[in-house]
Amino acid sequence: MDLEFTDKSVIVTGGASNIGRAITLGFAREGARIVLGDIDTVQAEIVAEEARAAGAAAIEVVACDVTQLDQVEAMFQRAVDLSGTVDVLINNVGWDDLMFFTQTTPDFWRKIIDINFVGVLNCTYTALSIMAPANSGSIVSISSDASRQGESREAVYGAMKAGINSFMKTVAKENGRNGIRCNVVCPGVTIPADDEEIGSNSMWVNKDSMFTAEQLEKVAKSLPLKKIGRPHEVANAVLFLASNAAAGHVTGQVMSVSGGYSMIG
Repeated sequence: MDLEFTDKSVIVTGGASNIGRAITLGFAREGARIVLGDIDTVQAEIVAEEARAAGAAAIEVVACDVTQLDQVEAMFQRAVDLSGTVDVLINNVGWDDLMFFTQTTPDFWRKIIDINFVGVLNCTYTALSIMAPANSGSIVSISSDASRQGESREAVYGAMKAGINSFMKTVAKENGRNGIRCNVVCPGVTIPADDEEIGSNSMWVNKDSMFTAEQLEKVAKSLPLKKIGRPHEVANAVLFLASNAAAGHVTGQVMSVSGGYSMIG
């Protein structure tokens, strides 16, 4: 099926590693014009070269800290300069450091809130200012199944991801009249196949601090599909929801891509 992304203007935040990298390459294979926003520009440029080889109509890397509205606005302006508009926004930036809530500090809370939630507010706010006058647009935000189930050692992270779920539903209701669709993808544990897919700022840069090999094996055995998720599997769901051709009547939805970890009707 043609997802109709050829020459469409797409912004992917946090597109340098893991899920973001897979999303960027997925849009590249569809011939999109991509702005990849990331604080890790070294890893982002590596992904950009891969995207060009995969078929991207154009791709530019923009250094962007999504917690800073002025940097977000500059990123969107670069996309408009490159392609004339912004058709698709993928809010992918996320970060966590697994620990029990009683081990955390207010400084840690603020960092989690800013990266995982305020960044989505900044990017969505800026996207709507471009998409609403055009009466068209698609926004997909990456959440987490920790937002739906509750997960040990992810209290603040899970709360912010739950906030994304609710926020995107509200934005979908408010902006459907402007032809804008807003949806959410909730991955479960999703790890890159190769260490070269991980940037220096990725939460997976020290994988053993997240999950040991034994823990990952236990996670896989606990899932109905008996396997850990890979980035391309999440990216496939993101491209589906972003596509007007494939999902043009889908908005305000929260989709789990987690091997069956969450089964919420």
